[in-house]
Amino acid sequence: MHIILGATGRVGSALAQALLARNEPVTVVTRDARHAEALKTKGAHVAEVDVFDTAALHRVIAGGYRLFVLNPPAPPSTDTVAEERKSVQAIVAALEGCKLEKIVAESTYGAQPGNGIGDLGVLYDMEQALQAGNTPFSAIRAAYYMSNWDASLATARKEGKVHSMYPPDFRLPMVAPRDLGEFAARLMLGAVESSGPHYVEGPERCSPGDVAQAFSQALGRPVEVVVTPPGQWEQAFRSLGFSEAAAKSYAAMTRITLEKKEKPDKPERGATSLSEYISALVKQNTT
Repeated sequence: MHIILGATGRVGSALAQALLARNEPVTVVTRDARHAEALKTKGAHVAEVDVFDTAALHRVIAGGYRLFVLNPPAPPSTDTVAEERKSVQAIVAALEGCKLEKIVAESTYGAQPGNGIGDLGVLYDMEQALQAGNTPFSAIRAAYYMSNWDASLATARKEGKVHSMYPPDFRLPMVAPRDLGEFAARLMLGAVESSGPHYVEGPERCSPGDVAQAFSQALGRPVEVVVTPPGQWEQAFRSLGFSEAAAKSYAAMTRITLEKKEKPDKPERGATSLSEYISALVKQNTT
């Protein structure tokens, strides 16, 4: 049985569907079983467990042989770094005594030691904790999710604008969640050995300007990039409902991404281009 934490998110659900399509047994773990109805219909077992319920999570994990870990994102209104470190600790505690064949975990480009740098620090610590265990472990360092641009559809459609904290010509690695799920499935089904970190990005690096162009083509109207300057990043996050601590850590994470470009020698390549992703997004949201 494959156990998937974070199975109702974009990457986790893509992984679950990829495994189910191969007739693999899958248990998806979610805090709310209603969010997993579509996966249940496709044959997945559903375990309704809060990640902080260590005993219950342990029982579910102990019933499987391979585990996918996606640390749940904390609500932005909280101190996200503090909350996400707690969930990593809860997951690691739940693993104690479990005899798994393999663990695969979703991390991020730019993962590095440090405090107050959002997921970059939290997911680095997660990698280190899982690697220190006795179970063979593989980390997926995912590029910037193309789905992070989903919220831009509304302003692109209504105002002809895409808001960005990166310059219009700043090219960064992006990847479609579906491609991450497919790659994770290959790792889950692969050899029982530690490997990675595996860097996964799309066919080519893209910029906010490319995002605007993709929306323009899909919507049939001009779309431009509106850049939020660095001095306004924290305020911009706070205006979206982020706590003071979360705004600071997200701004720090954004700055590191902008200033310290990570270019792995041989990244894994997903098949989905940015234009294909945006085109599909627009079609799915056209009434």
